[in-house]
Amino acid sequence: MKKASLLISILFLALSQLLAQTSEQQQMSGMQMPMPEPPPKQNPPAQQMPGMQTPMPAQPDQPNAQQPAGPKWTLEQLQQIAVEHNPTLKQAQAEIRAAEGRNRQAGMYPNPTVGYNGEERRGGSFRGGEQGGFVQQDIVLGGKLGAAQRVFEQERRQAVAEREEQALRVQNAVAMAFYQSLAAQETVGVRQKLLKLTQDALATAQQLFNVGQADEPDVLQAQVEAGQEEIALIAAQQRQQMEWTSLASVIGQPNLPMGTLTGSLEQVPDVNPEQWLENILSNSPAVKIADLSKAKAQAELDQAKRQPIPDLQLRGGVLQDRELSETSGRPVGLIGLAEVGVRIPIFNRNQGNIQTAKANIERAELERQRVQLLLRERSAAIFQNYRTSKASVERYRIQMIPQAERAYKLYLDRYNNMAAAYPQVLIAQRTFFQIQTSYISSLENLWVNMIALKGFLLSDGLEAPTSPTEIDRPVRETNLPVGNSMMQPR
Repeated sequence: MKKASLLISILFLALSQLLAQTSEQQQMSGMQMPMPEPPPKQNPPAQQMPGMQTPMPAQPDQPNAQQPAGPKWTLEQLQQIAVEHNPTLKQAQAEIRAAEGRNRQAGMYPNPTVGYNGEERRGGSFRGGEQGGFVQQDIVLGGKLGAAQRVFEQERRQAVAEREEQALRVQNAVAMAFYQSLAAQETVGVRQKLLKLTQDALATAQQLFNVGQADEPDVLQAQVEAGQEEIALIAAQQRQQMEWTSLASVIGQPNLPMGTLTGSLEQVPDVNPEQWLENILSNSPAVKIADLSKAKAQAELDQAKRQPIPDLQLRGGVLQDRELSETSGRPVGLIGLAEVGVRIPIFNRNQGNIQTAKANIERAELERQRVQLLLRERSAAIFQNYRTSKASVERYRIQMIPQAERAYKLYLDRYNNMAAAYPQVLIAQRTFFQIQTSYISSLENLWVNMIALKGFLLSDGLEAPTSPTEIDRPVRETNLPVGNSMMQPR
């Protein structure tokens, strides 16, 4: 029991030295979190007792506890870089140009045919027969070229909608990665403070050990405490690096130098979930693409109905007839050639394609309903996560953080008045820091789900945009966002 009290006293002295050297209020970047007031400073004995020449245990190596050096980045700056460098946006723009090319090609008139014609090619009185050239041209009737262009015009509109959707998806992905990286950055700051406390406690224990006021187990226990916090800081720094790598990848600049993110996790916009659900169901790009697929199906039906209308086939030419005339005895000379024809739609009236187009219209009319139901289903989990995170953030901010700070101060006052044991002070102080890390985690989850709802559930900024011809994938991008904090230990 004496050894436990002595170890706690060692930690208390270390905490006193650290907190006495820092300002009374520490602020994490972009967050206004209350910090516990430092206890009165207590100095350990400065003289070494005779005969106590035991060497001090080695202090564990310290990880780099500095914030990443480099430029400062805002969300707006990173989103602008993504607009310029994210490859999926260029792919979506290329899809628009491809659709415009198909639209242009569909309106092209068929090329004429030019050829050679020879008849009765033999000698004798025929003298080589008839030979010459001809030109053949098909005249497209029934407005088939215009109908084909209307089909590809709908594809072009789908490509434009996909481009707008892809831009939203990239912006949302950058915003999610930004706030996840910002939360990792804030967590590193908290872990740095905790590591500093335990390292100062270890140094105090070593001093007390040298003057005979602490035993070797006390020093070993202090080393264990410092080692645990060192591991926690390393894990937080590794997660920060991982989040930055994800952010740089979404932006399209994998070699973007790591810097300090400028922003506030606490300034979360207040939203109305019911209004956002209505906005998703009415204005989601997936719903617009479903509507465009119906318009395309209707244009395809019109094209299929016009297809049986026969084209006019014209052919004309000139022949040189070398055969001798019976009356004049001289060659007949030039003669003309003219042909006009149509293909009569008796057997093939494009019945199968018309039936297919009608079925596609029926399917497309149900697509909007299916997409809205799917969006409602996918958004349910995100709305639940948003409400849960929001409730947690409010509870931490209004109740738990002030309570933890007050509990620490009360235990500290009682300890100073010799009315409480210091283990209670230490537990309250550790709880205060742990609540801060949990608060950061809840803020991260709140931001991720809020961005997903505001951005129509579009989240994957590196998923390739869908070609307008792929009608079956209008909502393939409604990936459920999951904050890394839900899976990563703090």
